Amino acid sequence: MIKEEIKNMLPHREPMLLLDDVENRDGCAIGHYKVKGDEFFLQGHFPNNPIVPGVILCEILAQSACILMVDVMTDGKLPVYTGLNNVKFRHSVRPGDLIETKCSIKRAKHPFYFAEGTVNVDGKVCVSAEFSFAIVGE
Repeated sequence: MIKEEIKNMLPHREPMLLLDDVENRDGCAIGHYKVKGDEFFLQGHFPNNPIVPGVILCEILAQSACILMVDVMTDGKLPVYTGLNNVKFRHSVRPGDLIETKCSIKRAKHPFYFAEGTVNVDGKVCVSAEFSFAIVGE
């Protein structure tokens, strides 16, 4: 699923749409985002040493997980974060890096969905986390 198709699934738009592509591989969401270097979140984080903020990496992870809930995000329903647990930041992500996310839903009790995932660059885990969503109406 490319960016234009992602817009049919997610309400996010630039500059907060943080996926270039995403796919569902047998219940595992695999997403990608190329850090260009001119993103709003790099301005001032940090001067002369830009690093993608951890909260942005968590958002990229969450956006990629939404492909796994596309069947329940109907009729104007939105996925909203309800929790982040056991988040670990292991490596920095910088301009030029190609982020790959991998996440899966571990359990669900609609409207709540519980997931886990990783953010990887060049095969190295940069972030690992457990997180949850609620599917809510507009």
